[in-house]
Amino acid sequence: MDNSYDVIIIGGGPAGLTAGIYASRAGLKTLLLERGRLGGRALEAHLVENFPGFPMGISGSALVEKFVEQARRFEAELRERETVVSVNFGGEEKVVMTRTNTYTGFSVIIAIGIERKKLVIRGEEKFRGLGVSFCATCDGPLFKGREVAVVGSGEEAVEDAVYLADLCKTVYLIPVAEDVPLSRLDGTSVQVLKDIEIRSIEGDNLVEALRFAEGGHERLMPLDGVFIIRDSVAEMAQMSGVEVDGKGSIVVDQMQKTNVEGVFAAGDCTGIGMQIVTSAGDGALAAMSATRYVKEKKRASSQ
Repeated sequence: MDNSYDVIIIGGGPAGLTAGIYASRAGLKTLLLERGRLGGRALEAHLVENFPGFPMGISGSALVEKFVEQARRFEAELRERETVVSVNFGGEEKVVMTRTNTYTGFSVIIAIGIERKKLVIRGEEKFRGLGVSFCATCDGPLFKGREVAVVGSGEEAVEDAVYLADLCKTVYLIPVAEDVPLSRLDGTSVQVLKDIEIRSIEGDNLVEALRFAEGGHERLMPLDGVFIIRDSVAEMAQMSGVEVDGKGSIVVDQMQKTNVEGVFAAGDCTGIGMQIVTSAGDGALAAMSATRYVKEKKRASSQ
């Protein structure tokens, strides 16, 4: 399978879907990756009364359906429930890794909306790459036969814990939200630690233990690694050099360009507008900018 594209869009809400429509219609080979359901938060809107062209209003789900239909008409490749876990924007070809695939693209459009507040653990930064990982599929083999903990929320935390259970001696899952489908762990060797308060990650040069409080008592559990499931593309992008402001919004110019060549952003993740119609407009502009960028790159390489 050819996993190289002209443009990779991360996020399948109104901004991402509109970007998909514009990019694919312009003749670019376009991939859109959405960690959940296509449409994002727009699916939750019972009635949208302020989107042009629908004088009597339309439900969010019906509006999203039209976005999806239009993007597919122009042959955009749309993938639901495929979570991005790592990005590298340093080269001329951008690299986007999910739990199941690695993709490359001449350009990337980040359209991830607003993400929930992320977990911060003392020791997390100190031991980054020294026993602390944010990607089980990337780093899991390094911990074969060892004891690790997965700290996170959502389906991703369960998926990573199950994946690691096939590699590691012991895997603990520490859910930090109510949205963790623990029933999916039935029949696995993953041990769940509920109702605990994580205090810190401990060690000298490498991770050696996790400190937490349970029932009013503090414990130190020996571990070789801690996998923190953040599901934050914005944070990954920042690690690859994309600028964000003090509120965590991605900084863009008037053409939706970030400070990294070939990387664009659109919609709520830029902190502007916060409406379906403004997100759609951002997505269109980002795709137009990406189209110009990709076509210029292709012309230059053919000369």
